[in-house]
Amino acid sequence: MNNIVVYGDFDNILINDIRFLQESARFGNLHVCLLNDDVICSVTGKEPKFPLNERLYYLESIRFVHKVHILNQTLDIENLTTIQNIKPSTWFTREDDDTSIIRTFCEKEKIDFRILKKSDMIGFPEVSADENTSSKQKVMVTGCFDWFHTGHVRFFEEVSQLGDLYVVVGNDANVKALKGQNHPMFSQDERRYVVESIRFVKQALISTGMGWLDAEPELKRLKPDMYAVNEDGDKPEKQQFCQENGIKYVVLKRLPKEGLPRRESTAMRGF
Repeated sequence: MNNIVVYGDFDNILINDIRFLQESARFGNLHVCLLNDDVICSVTGKEPKFPLNERLYYLESIRFVHKVHILNQTLDIENLTTIQNIKPSTWFTREDDDTSIIRTFCEKEKIDFRILKKSDMIGFPEVSADENTSSKQKVMVTGCFDWFHTGHVRFFEEVSQLGDLYVVVGNDANVKALKGQNHPMFSQDERRYVVESIRFVKQALISTGMGWLDAEPELKRLKPDMYAVNEDGDKPEKQQFCQENGIKYVVLKRLPKEGLPRRESTAMRGF
């Protein structure tokens, strides 16, 4: 398998970043070279929005990423020689990140250099779900997942330990009805794509119902063994449905990954 290299600060990871990682990973094992906080400060003159350990945790949760390597030095020809330990066959970059330093390095080390254009990353393709049969329980979670963050990742990680995780993402009309104008910020297709890019998720779907139990049609179709919510998502309608349909109802505490700050989508809307 070829080794593919990309680099960046990956501060405030959004959909276009994930699409870049997915398209790069189509060519082999994807190695992400992540700039540490000090390097970002030296280049931009300001602190990153998210600390290194949080950016690392998010990146490592994305299913397209094979391994993350921390870059503790700025990008120049001399420092880039450490990347040769990866033995890369191809280096991918985005149009906006094209630099002569990387081009020169790749030419010197005989590494294939390619630019991914914005036109190469259009759309939000479905991620191939794992079709292998499983003896695990089927677990479902639901939510808006509008501004996706490490709190969501941690929730998925915890729930995936209970069984195969199916995530139902709230449809646009219902999110607007529940949360009001200017919601959601991202379309249902974008939100489904981001959720399904997380390696802890077996499959992501879009709800087809309305109200706090907008995933009722999906619950009836998929017949999960368990429905998991966090404390914010605990609603009487959900409890009642599970009780009437023989589904185990689990409420988890809303806790961040150890060492990471607590994140809330509402507070991050200004990022």
